[in-house]
Amino acid sequence: MTALAVAAADAHHAAHAVELAAELRLPLVEASKDGLLLLVDDDGLRLSEPGSGASLRCDLATGRAGYRRRHGGGTGQALARAVGLRGRARPDVLDATAGLGRDGFELAGLGCRVTLVERAPVIHALLRDGLARAAHSDPATCERIQLLCRDALELLRELGADELDTRPDVIYLDPMHPPRTKAALVRKEMRLLRAVVGVDADADELVDAALHAARERVVVKRPARAAPLAGREPDWQVTGRTTRYDVYRGQAT
Repeated sequence: MTALAVAAADAHHAAHAVELAAELRLPLVEASKDGLLLLVDDDGLRLSEPGSGASLRCDLATGRAGYRRRHGGGTGQALARAVGLRGRARPDVLDATAGLGRDGFELAGLGCRVTLVERAPVIHALLRDGLARAAHSDPATCERIQLLCRDALELLRELGADELDTRPDVIYLDPMHPPRTKAALVRKEMRLLRAVVGVDADADELVDAALHAARERVVVKRPARAAPLAGREPDWQVTGRTTRYDVYRGQAT
């Protein structure tokens, strides 16, 4: 993973940058410094790589994510069908690999109560910032979301040992994987994420733990042509244009 530092875009944001650097135990540097920066500016937080011009911000209610919510097909879209939204059914969902929270926010917007779990503190900070901004334009959706900075595998194993009625109905997994080929062109956004969090090397273990923790089902997001995670064939699949959702019946007892 790439070295990271915190910076303020200007003096107005210096105090916030100091607090964030202390929270994340990262060095505080000048905004002009080369390298990977978590930059505090007028719009909140963004992950920035000045040398390449790449940057990443968690935008949930605007931009591409906002368009997707308005035109994505509602409960008829593949994600909603995979999770089990039908009629008035709105399962409680634990998104154990939240990342920048787009799928979880989508489900919350459709009426589910969603717990977002992100283990990487820097990505958690970006997601927290994105949710705070989204709350101004979509407070109802944000009220249905709980955000945790936890190790997903540890949490899932804890849930698997809890009483059945305390567990989530659905556990959703979208783990970070290595590029499928060395020649694959990775979008700038994905490249910055990989630089911070690497890959989820315990993805196979996450599936097993999720199966023993979910009351109803586990949904795993995969590239359309990728093999099933952990070589485990799903009970059924819901397919989209470029991705598919492998659905497993929960094994919680």
